[in-house]
Amino acid sequence: MSTPFTADAVEAIKRHMNDDHAADALIIVRGLGGRPDATTAMTSDVDAEAIEFTIDGGERIRVPWGETITERAQVRKAVVTLYRKACGKLGIPIRGEH
Repeated sequence: MSTPFTADAVEAIKRHMNDDHAADALIIVRGLGGRPDATTAMTSDVDAEAIEFTIDGGERIRVPWGETITERAQVRKAVVTLYRKACGKLGIPIRGEH
């Protein structure tokens, strides 16, 4: 795992995802992470290639971005793309500002 992000940036991304987008993370895990029965998902890491979630209290699931991320500013767009793809795969409507 390579990362273009500082440790502080990773912590800020994780905090934002876990505080404001926990439901979106669960949708990503269910739709793209191969765990359709997951009941919880916490963002546990991000790097240039993927976002990682800890699900149901322990198992770690990596979901690739689909492209290599080189700047922190790209993370939001990449998460939105994953969320939209996961909604499509699960056949559920896209919520909110996504």
